Amino acid sequence: MHPMIPEVDAPTARDLAAAGALLLDVREPNEWQAGHAPDAQHLPMGEVTAALDTLPRDRRIVAVCRSGGRSGRVTEFLVAQGLDAVNLAGGMQAWASAGLPVLTDDGTPGEVA
Repeated sequence: MHPMIPEVDAPTARDLAAAGALLLDVREPNEWQAGHAPDAQHLPMGEVTAALDTLPRDRRIVAVCRSGGRSGRVTEFLVAQGLDAVNLAGGMQAWASAGLPVLTDDGTPGEVA
């Protein structure tokens, strides 16, 4: 991964979210629908630039994708725009592997697609 991209592991991402950080899931809609972190906000990677002004500048953003690649690029972009952003290393795969909850929109157990 690029040395300028700050990363956190899944338990740290959970703790950051519990402390008020925004979990920003940048995967595609079908991936999101299959399962996501409970308090995540969905914003597909291709829409991040257009939605930049809607993202919080007063709290940390934890970018999430399936394995950490797309969210790494989003994190790099957000940091370049002056936002406090970190990448979830390993993405939703690492989140699920750490035993953290993966849910669908109706709150039932989901999976990482």
